[in-house]
Amino acid sequence: MKTIDRKYIGRRIHVLGAFFCFLFAVIGVKAIQLQVFECKNLSEKAADEYERSILSAGKRGIIYDRKLNELAVSIHASSIAAVPSQIACPKTAAKLMSAILDIDKKELEERLSRKNSFIWVKRQISPQRVEAIKALGLKGIEVIPEFSRFYPNKTLAAQALGFSGIDSRGLEGIEFFYNDDIEGTSNKYKIMKDALGRGFDREEWTEDQKKANNLVLTIDRTIQYITDEALKDATLNNQAKAGMAVVMVPDTGEILAIAHYPEFNPNAFTKFKRDAWRNKAITDSFEPGSTMKIFLAAAAMEFGYCSPNTIFFCENGEYRIGKNIVHDTHPHDWMSLQQIIKFSSNIGAVKVAEMTGKKSLYKTLSAFGFGEKTGIDAPGETPGSLTDYRKWTEIDTGTIAFGQGVSVSAIQLTTALCAIANGGILMKPYIAKSVIDPDGNVIKDLTPKKGKRIITQKTANDITTMMHSVVTEGGTGVNAALDNYRVCGKTGTAQKVINGRYSEKAFIASFAGFAPQKDPAIAVLVVIDEPLEKQHHGGAVAAPAFGRIVYETLNYMAIKPDDLMIVSLHNGKDR
Repeated sequence: MKTIDRKYIGRRIHVLGAFFCFLFAVIGVKAIQLQVFECKNLSEKAADEYERSILSAGKRGIIYDRKLNELAVSIHASSIAAVPSQIACPKTAAKLMSAILDIDKKELEERLSRKNSFIWVKRQISPQRVEAIKALGLKGIEVIPEFSRFYPNKTLAAQALGFSGIDSRGLEGIEFFYNDDIEGTSNKYKIMKDALGRGFDREEWTEDQKKANNLVLTIDRTIQYITDEALKDATLNNQAKAGMAVVMVPDTGEILAIAHYPEFNPNAFTKFKRDAWRNKAITDSFEPGSTMKIFLAAAAMEFGYCSPNTIFFCENGEYRIGKNIVHDTHPHDWMSLQQIIKFSSNIGAVKVAEMTGKKSLYKTLSAFGFGEKTGIDAPGETPGSLTDYRKWTEIDTGTIAFGQGVSVSAIQLTTALCAIANGGILMKPYIAKSVIDPDGNVIKDLTPKKGKRIITQKTANDITTMMHSVVTEGGTGVNAALDNYRVCGKTGTAQKVINGRYSEKAFIASFAGFAPQKDPAIAVLVVIDEPLEKQHHGGAVAAPAFGRIVYETLNYMAIKPDDLMIVSLHNGKDR
């Protein structure tokens, strides 16, 4: 071989060697990059391809009443899941499981035949069904541990508590409003897949050891029970459509009870109509009727237009305003402001409103919170309705004075009532006191700040005296009077608006008040929707339930009785 050929071959070998060295260097650099610098990202991508994580709802925190009685808890439950690729015969599996789980056989077979790596078959089933499924010994069928929400007191405060769904998220009421505070940490379950997406292995469930926080409410379980029972009896005895009641602490705004009838059981909420779930004391508004007269009196006295003894001519039961005529249930001639409240004269209220003026009346009603949300810690609150006074006609001013043409929620009316009971301070109502950790330490104080003064102490005292006269002989609220406690209250009866017109047959009867007169411990509102037409006044329908709630609650609270009083009780009528 010539020398020149050897040199040429040598160069080619060196070039090829250099080229392969370069390739090996590139491969080495890439390997270092993948193995060292991008290891974490690539591992995560691989896991995404070969792992699937299934989340199971964690254990929600406990909801307690004010005395740490359990109102809502989470209990262990089991769900049935499937890895379809591991099921040898979907048809046979569906046939065996369908009867146990109450699932259509063909539907279940179709689901088990899918190519999914994991499917839920049925969530949160009974222990008996779990054991029956286990006894089948079917490959590819898993029993997954979960948690189910349970309400040990069943219907007690159900609309206030609300409920959580199958995925352990709050759907209504307190459960929804405070979901982020009491939601449990989800448990993770991993399904392994091969390159064809077939499940081939799994990890056991791993439960996060971090426990959820708990919630303490202002509600008292015993007072709630007292209120529930009194409201239920009042609604049924008067053959009414529905009822609601609120018990509140005047000095703080704490809700001790919030009751509704008809009831519903949150343990089986799907068996009830959605309308039964709603906390209507907060979400719904109604025309308050004559309970509004106490706030009219506050406006008249606060702006200095009259005193409790200022007299008005009440037109002997019939008073014309333009084309409209206002009537009283019973004719009256001259009455003082105090008597107008005691006997609930509509004409007297109109005369007081004419003296006070619509601007002053509007300012006072707004100060009491009407027309605005209270800001209570519950979902779906309504602001009610109070139109601007500049839009009021002469008849509007008169009807608003006795509670028509304005709408309120039960929580608004009770909150405004508390401002009279506590001497003139408007407090913010609230249902939850605090969020506590599993050891009982307070990690979030939910108590609202101090309220604002809206009327003077003297005005509040004068209205309190007038309200006590309502339950004395001849007053419209004598059915709310108690022998051992001095009660203050006001009756209300309002025609319902149906299809845009005031009905002559459908009414809302109410009674709002507080006790004892000196240093009131509780304020109570009872509202009965559509009682029997022949006996529909607040004094006859709602006042007895109010008296029962007050008497039993004050006894339970160990409130010292007032000096023994002798009260003559006669049936009163209210308009």
